[in-house]
Amino acid sequence: MINKLFESDIKDIMTGYRAFSYRFVKTFPILSKGFEIETEMTIHAVANNMAVRNVVTDYRDRPEGSESKLDTVSDGRKVLGTIFRLLRGYRPMFFFNILALILFVIGITMFKPVLKTYLLTGLVPQFPTLIVSCFVILAGILSFFTGLILNAVADKNRKDFEFRLQQVTFNKQLMDQMKKRS
Repeated sequence: MINKLFESDIKDIMTGYRAFSYRFVKTFPILSKGFEIETEMTIHAVANNMAVRNVVTDYRDRPEGSESKLDTVSDGRKVLGTIFRLLRGYRPMFFFNILALILFVIGITMFKPVLKTYLLTGLVPQFPTLIVSCFVILAGILSFFTGLILNAVADKNRKDFEFRLQQVTFNKQLMDQMKKRS
């Protein structure tokens, strides 16, 4: 799912070892608690064009008598929630366009029978359906414009992030020079 939504080529985000560059550590905002942090680290790196290397690890069955602390449904729900939260933050235009499309299709689907009846009879007997369909279509339009606005904010955040990366790199070089002198 992450590969499709964030245009990456990660083999397995949940297992394996991780090594982090100085730049990654200094720019990664830890917002998640628990199992979904792997998802957040991966998406942060991919969305900010940081180098990610995959080292696929082999799976083995758990030793007899040991129990996993993982809960497939609960942890899976947390990971999916994290993916969609980060998709909304890193790719708002994509996220809100999907939402706008869904709302627009629902609204048009509700509106068609009302329009058909009106064209045949000149009456609107399903007035509540007309009102709801108009509000759903309006919500779709608002979602589209929300995506546009948040996309501009995300672009600004990406530019600010690149500036912070340069600052981190400069600070690291400065610290390295100071260590060499002492």
